[in-house]
Amino acid sequence: MQNVKFNNVDDFLDFLPPNELQITLYLMELVESSILQHKRKLSYNVPFYSNKRSICFIWPASVLWGKQKTYEGVRFGFTKGYLMQDEINYLEQGDRKQVFWRDFKSIKDIDVDIIKAYLFEAVEIDKSFTK
Repeated sequence: MQNVKFNNVDDFLDFLPPNELQITLYLMELVESSILQHKRKLSYNVPFYSNKRSICFIWPASVLWGKQKTYEGVRFGFTKGYLMQDEINYLEQGDRKQVFWRDFKSIKDIDVDIIKAYLFEAVEIDKSFTK
């Protein structure tokens, strides 16, 4: 189903085109500075962040799921998005039941305050789960 297989985060980052790399590094720094207790691992060849359960992921468009690119830029998603309050309809759901996301084509598209608020909410949801 995927076009690549990475051994580690450095291999993943080396693979990305410059624009996606810039956005990905920015989002990784934002997540890692906002979620104090987290684990990062490559899952499906992209970074997923978790504590008790999976919280969020960063999925550049060049890491395909399937045979063709279905969006541009970098997708930032919440694995338990269906439990989050999205009163401003900032996140997209598509036909997914649980995962909600936002696509970014440049760093300028990223509203840090909104993303941090969603991250803090996602962490609170994660705290409600037993390990």
